[in-house]
Amino acid sequence: MPPDTGVSLGHISRSSMSSTANVFASAVSPRALLLVCVFLLSIGTRCIADDESAIAKQAQNPIASMISVPFQNNLNFGVGPKDGQQDVLNIQPVIPIKLTDDWNLITRTIVPVIHEPYISPAAGNATGLGDAQVALYLSPATPKDSIIWGVGPAISFPTATERYLGQGKFSAGLSAVVLTIRGPWLVGVLATDSTSVGGESDRPDVHQFLTQPFVNFNFPHGWYLASSPIITANWKAPSDERWTVPLGGGGGKILTIGKQRLNVQLQAFDNVVHPHDAGNWTLRVQVQLLFPR
Repeated sequence: MPPDTGVSLGHISRSSMSSTANVFASAVSPRALLLVCVFLLSIGTRCIADDESAIAKQAQNPIASMISVPFQNNLNFGVGPKDGQQDVLNIQPVIPIKLTDDWNLITRTIVPVIHEPYISPAAGNATGLGDAQVALYLSPATPKDSIIWGVGPAISFPTATERYLGQGKFSAGLSAVVLTIRGPWLVGVLATDSTSVGGESDRPDVHQFLTQPFVNFNFPHGWYLASSPIITANWKAPSDERWTVPLGGGGGKILTIGKQRLNVQLQAFDNVVHPHDAGNWTLRVQVQLLFPR
């Protein structure tokens, strides 16, 4: 986990945090991230070919023993009563910790910066931080029979700076990952189920499920095709409003800019099943900082 800075969040007002989040969200608009991807791809010819595929597979492995910091921007179209555009930038550092020669602990943190379009006449729209999530995966240091796996607790904290950007609940549950690497293929699935255990008493209880199957095919020189849709279920919602099921995919490339390794990726998804006010399709742009050993 990141070192303690010694700054108490208790002395930072929600309005200050929201204002900071608004400025940050504006600075990292989907168009800006897309332009960054195009720029990085255009100058990424300095990558070293002999280990690009190995780095790509580590970047695609959610519990790899490599520090990485993905900035994943999801632009959702057709959200809310006015079919607006919702933007969710997930800042999600992954930090592996060696426990013993046989076991690693992989920490995955997600801090979302959200722009929510028109919600209601009283609320308008909202921009700020969403609820932060932390997952801890206990994983064998050495895979057996080409199977890589990890399992551990997942916790969500009510850190949203605006009421409409979070659930107001502490949630806890279990998360697991399993994958295999066979030649150019990397295939696996991540699944998390969590339920609320505390928080604001006037907010609805939470019980949610998320699964993310991922399929990657790697080419020489760091290029790859990918599909990693995020399928969710709200167990508290009516059956016809419960599931979001996207279909789609895209591709990406491993780059080296100076001494910094990057994974740049673009995917698009059509939500073939979704709640009434949820988005009907999503454009995902990701820039991932890589720190291989």
